[in-house]
Amino acid sequence: MTTPRYEYYETEEKLTVSVFDKGADPALVSINFEPRKVTYTHGEKQLVLEPLKGQIDPSASDYTVGKVKVEIRLVKLATGRWGAIIGDQPDILVSIPQTTPAVAEARSAKKNWDGITTDILKSDKETSLDEDPNVGGDSTLNSFFQKLYGDADEDTRRAMMKSFQESGGTTLSTNWDEVRRGKVEIKPPQGAEAKKW
Repeated sequence: MTTPRYEYYETEEKLTVSVFDKGADPALVSINFEPRKVTYTHGEKQLVLEPLKGQIDPSASDYTVGKVKVEIRLVKLATGRWGAIIGDQPDILVSIPQTTPAVAEARSAKKNWDGITTDILKSDKETSLDEDPNVGGDSTLNSFFQKLYGDADEDTRRAMMKSFQESGGTTLSTNWDEVRRGKVEIKPPQGAEAKKW
């Protein structure tokens, strides 16, 4: 038996081992997960990692076979960094904290972003003075800036006008003390470049 080359990286919850076994046949790869041991076998190649530095959950751990490597994901029973894969620490019984149904439901719940957007637009529409059927997008943004400018004092208005004009529309500041000191630089968004017209 030969031992394949491997490396690893970890997070608080998982430790991922990359076994470099180019062209591994998924039908012949065998991985056995135990609480403190992982065994990788493929033909004449075998890798045994024992004793693991901490306990893993064998039922939650898994692997994928790629063209160049086999990635083994070990799910830790206790969160935290191990610092190494193998360690001589004694087996520590880890108690998994019981979660209340509300906590379990919150962890498994997916966020409905479309619903949140709809709720925001609905609340904007309800508080809007003029009922615009095209609420959202540029019209909402323009009305926001108009309201901001309309409710501002004279120094804030001067800061908004000067910063917007001098920056070519890339900066909008409401701080007159900062803006009056000098020319406001053009700051295009990341990945874009400013052009002079």
